Amino acid sequence: MAIQPEEELKKAYLMLEEGKTSQAMHFLTEILSEAMVYDYDGTEINFALWCCSYWDDFIKSLGRMDHYEQGESLIARWKAFRIDYDRQKKSFPKVVGALQKGIFTLALDAYESLSDEQNMQQKAEINRKLGLCCKKLGKYEAALEHLTEANQYTPSSAAVLAEMADCFALCGEEKKAKVLFREAFFIDAQKIELSFLDSELIGCLVRQVKEKGFTGAELQEWIPVYGVLYGVFNVKRELRTHEVTRLRGEIYAKENDLKDPANDAGIITPKLINMYFWLIDYYVRAGDSGTKINEYLLQIRVHNENIYRMYTR
Repeated sequence: MAIQPEEELKKAYLMLEEGKTSQAMHFLTEILSEAMVYDYDGTEINFALWCCSYWDDFIKSLGRMDHYEQGESLIARWKAFRIDYDRQKKSFPKVVGALQKGIFTLALDAYESLSDEQNMQQKAEINRKLGLCCKKLGKYEAALEHLTEANQYTPSSAAVLAEMADCFALCGEEKKAKVLFREAFFIDAQKIELSFLDSELIGCLVRQVKEKGFTGAELQEWIPVYGVLYGVFNVKRELRTHEVTRLRGEIYAKENDLKDPANDAGIITPKLINMYFWLIDYYVRAGDSGTKINEYLLQIRVHNENIYRMYTR
């Protein structure tokens, strides 16, 4: 019979969406065999087979884990998978999309099977993971419900706020997304899992900062700085008086840390600049005559002339 690979691949992808990698791998092998007979380009089939092979043994091992370990392991392996498939010469979104649905459905089922007998910290983390899984499955309303609950258990969690911001961005609520992204990176940029953020709002900014050569921890800290400079983090909230006092203290401590050559200036400098941005915004809103603002602008200039010029132009 003449092969119709597109129709056959749809069946294989439905198997992937259900997390049935063994069945999908067997079916894809048959499709590839037929494709070779009819001289059909099997690049997409081979990529799908690679994905199945990557996950099959791991999925078979899930039965030996408890529910929490299943969820955590699936998410951790997805993070590693993202790195590995990005290295592939060619990727096929339909394959990855089907696999993503299967993996995060398995993870969601695992987290939903957990009992309610956890402390506040555990409940917050489980709800964050439930929110992440729902987001990855396109269930944004459910994701926001879980993330809102997580935020109630552990307020001001950078990881939770970043996921909430991502959901709002994916729903087209850009203003909410911007203010929450800015808040999350201000609280603790290092706690944000960039690889799990899907919206183009933050994705475009991350790519732009990466193009400047930043990676790892430095990348995390420079994102909010360039977020301000590029107008992405342009929806702002007013600092409370006690926050201003605390921020001044943190700046003083970081300035002293910077004097010690043993500390990493590559991480401290962008963190300091972002803190100065927040203080400047506060004094602009407060109608400062310019004394404090000029003082902080000078500090930014001392730390990075180029950032100063971009900020004041």
